[in-house]
Amino acid sequence: MKFKCLLILFTTLSILSACNNGESAEEDPSNEVESEEVNAEQDDEELEKDEEENEENQGESSVTLDEFDPIPTDVEGLANQSPGKFANADSIYDLEEEIQEEMADIGPLGENPTDEDYELYLRKMYWLVAEDYPDPQDVIKKWEFASFGNPDLPDERFHFKENYNVEIILDSSGSMANPAGSGTRMDVAKESINNFLSAVPEEANVSLRVYGHKGSSADSDKELSCGAIEQVYGFDTYNEDKFQNALNQFESSGWTPLADALKQSQEALSEFDSSNHTNLIYVVSDGIETCDGDPVAVAKELSDSNAQPIINIIGFQTDAEAQQQLEEMAEVTGGIFASAKDEKELQEEFERAEAVLEAWEDWKKDSLYEIDVQRVENNFDIMKVHNDYSFTTLSTRNNLNSYADVLKRVELITHKQKKELKSKIRETMDHIDDVGDQLEEDMKELSKQTIEDAKKTVEERYEKQTSTD
Repeated sequence: MKFKCLLILFTTLSILSACNNGESAEEDPSNEVESEEVNAEQDDEELEKDEEENEENQGESSVTLDEFDPIPTDVEGLANQSPGKFANADSIYDLEEEIQEEMADIGPLGENPTDEDYELYLRKMYWLVAEDYPDPQDVIKKWEFASFGNPDLPDERFHFKENYNVEIILDSSGSMANPAGSGTRMDVAKESINNFLSAVPEEANVSLRVYGHKGSSADSDKELSCGAIEQVYGFDTYNEDKFQNALNQFESSGWTPLADALKQSQEALSEFDSSNHTNLIYVVSDGIETCDGDPVAVAKELSDSNAQPIINIIGFQTDAEAQQQLEEMAEVTGGIFASAKDEKELQEEFERAEAVLEAWEDWKKDSLYEIDVQRVENNFDIMKVHNDYSFTTLSTRNNLNSYADVLKRVELITHKQKKELKSKIRETMDHIDDVGDQLEEDMKELSKQTIEDAKKTVEERYEKQTSTD
């Protein structure tokens, strides 16, 4: 009987113990869930705190307006601006990654952007898509150049003399092997030069000087290539076979010793004093000096020499840096800088030079200028400047609007901010459009004054001649 009682007691204790253990085991998952909920709440609080901090910091940037030039609001500023990194891009929409990289230093526009914030964004965008505007001063110089030979021009270099010497200085560096039109830049340049010189009057002396046509663009060939400057033709009257042989003996190759090429030209022209020689130099180049010379200083020295040549520069498919240097060369010498983007434009510049040679030939035959023809040509020049100006403004406007779309797409601005940014783009580009329209009117007035002055001169000469008779 005692054994049976003990067995019952033992069984009861076992059951109670198992129940207690079961309850304890069921409590553990509950504790874990409660712990996870606490951690999740803490994570949410930290995330909200981070988002609040991000919103507070959003729009704050170490970049300031002072780091960007204001967007040009006049002709001079537009003509002098350099093309931006994204100038003439086929599609701004394809540059999403590049745009994100460029805007990384500024960051998102922020929740409540100020006018200064928008202006910072707009300036950054503008200088990335900025394009090359035409310089009306180049056209005005061309008008003066078209009056070549008029004895009333204040610059004696523009007066026709008994002898006429023209030298072409051709860049034969490695970059001239880049594609252009149906061939390379060198192929196009050779063809244009050949067409030009084949049309010169028989009495004119012509010369062709090349540089950088030996070695390669490798550092090991720098000394050889920088010393490669050669007058391959003239000064002599044009002979088709001889000149063609001269053109065929070199190809684009190495470095760009532009300054030393001008020095050698100065030495060659020293025997052609400006008192009885009209001297003209055309430089055709696609790149910047790479042989440690100073072509701007040398060009000024050459222009001031006894030969007093007029130095005209044709930049053929140049980048912004090369264009700036070539423009400075033309500026310090009083010559013309012309930017040729393709084969057609290069040929047009040589046709302009050809017209001057024809005028010299007419002068020698005692022919008179056709002033009304000059008026028509001036009008075409004005139309081209205005069209180029308008197309450049339209392209810039479109690229800025596309840029704003990309900024919204990569979540740097909101939809509302995009609308505001585009409104400011429209206001800015409308003003630039107005500047272009005013430029057209100013050039028309200047052309009219120039033509009227020329007519007055002719009339005075005629009256003087008839009264003498």
